[in-house]
Amino acid sequence: MNDRAQDDGSGGDQPRLSCRHIWKVYGKKPEQYFPDGAPAVETPALAERIREDGAIPAAADVSFDVAVGEIFVIMGLSGSGKSTVVRCLSRLVEPTHGEILLDGEDLRAKSDKQMIEVRRHQIGMVFQNFGLMPHLSVWENVAFPLSLQGAAQDHTRERVGKVIELVGLEGREKSYPHQLSGGQQQRVGIARSLAVDPDLWLLDEPFSALDPLIRRQMQDEFLRIQNDLHKSIVFITHDFLEALRVADRMMIMRGGRVVQTGTPAQLITNPADDYVAEFTNDVPMVRVLRAYEVTDPEAGSAEGRERVAGDVSVEALLPMLSAHPEGLAVEQGGTVTAVVTAQSVVRALARLSEQEEAPA
Repeated sequence: MNDRAQDDGSGGDQPRLSCRHIWKVYGKKPEQYFPDGAPAVETPALAERIREDGAIPAAADVSFDVAVGEIFVIMGLSGSGKSTVVRCLSRLVEPTHGEILLDGEDLRAKSDKQMIEVRRHQIGMVFQNFGLMPHLSVWENVAFPLSLQGAAQDHTRERVGKVIELVGLEGREKSYPHQLSGGQQQRVGIARSLAVDPDLWLLDEPFSALDPLIRRQMQDEFLRIQNDLHKSIVFITHDFLEALRVADRMMIMRGGRVVQTGTPAQLITNPADDYVAEFTNDVPMVRVLRAYEVTDPEAGSAEGRERVAGDVSVEALLPMLSAHPEGLAVEQGGTVTAVVTAQSVVRALARLSEQEEAPA
C-alpha cells in the first residue's frame, strides 16, 4: 500500500477525483427533490421523504476525494449503494444530483459524446463478471479499447504487449476466454482496462467471482501492479478482509449513505457505530496496524538502525523486530520519522485490547 495511507487522505495537492453530494434517486421525477439545484432539507429527512413517496435513494449525499495514487475502497453489504456510486462516477448511471470532478473537470457538465471519450481515454473499469468478448483472443480483447480510440498499430502493439506482460499472461496472447482459468480471465480484464493508461481506475468487486485461493493470488497481483503504476483507484468490495489488504482509505456505506470514512486502522479502532463495528469484530489487529502507528517516542535516535516502510503491517513487522531487537527506523516518503520497537508494538496492542474490553 501507499505511504498516503498514513495521512488524512488529502494528499496535499488537488485530488484526482472529487465526489460532492451525489444523489441517485430511482422513481418518478427524481429531480423534484432538488428544485433549486440543492437539497432543501438535511440528508436523513430527505432520504426518508423519498422512501415515503415510493422512490429509492440508492445514493444519498455521498461525498469523498481520491488522491493521486490512492486506493480508495468503498464497501458495504448488498444494497448499500456502493456499486451505484461507482457507476455514477463514470456516468454509466446518471446521478440525480451532485458534482463529480476528475482532475478538476466537471464530468456532469460533459455531453454524452464527451463522456464516451473520457471513458475511452481517462477511466479504466473492471467488473466481477470479467466482460470479455468470447470470440476475441487475449490479444484482441486487450487491444479492443485502443481500437476504439483509433490508435496507431505500432502504439497498439507496444501497449498491448506491455500490459499483457504486466499481468503475467505472456504466451497466452492467442488463447480465447474459454481456454483460460477464472484468474487468467480476470487478468485479461485488468490488462484491457489498463491498455489506455487511465487516470482513474474503477474496480467493482473484481475478484468476488474467484475461489478463495485464486482471489488471494489476484489481490497480490493487483497490489504488485499498483506498486508499479501508482494509479488512482476506486475499489468496490463487500469483503472487509479484502478491503484491509488493498485499501489506503475506506468508506463504508449503508442504505445509500456514507457511514464512515478513514484508514482501516481508524475504522477498526474508532468505529462510528455498531454497523461499522460489526464489520471489524473478527479482524486481527496485527493485519491492520501499520508501523507508523506503533512507534516508540522514547526509543531514542533512529540513526544507525535498519529502516522499515511506515505502511508495513504489524504482522509483517514482528519477524523483522525479532531480527532487530534494538528496533527499526520508520521511513515515510524517504524520511525517517520515528523508531518502532517490540515493546511499542506490545503496548499498542494492549491499549487496543483495553479499549475493546472497556464497558460502553
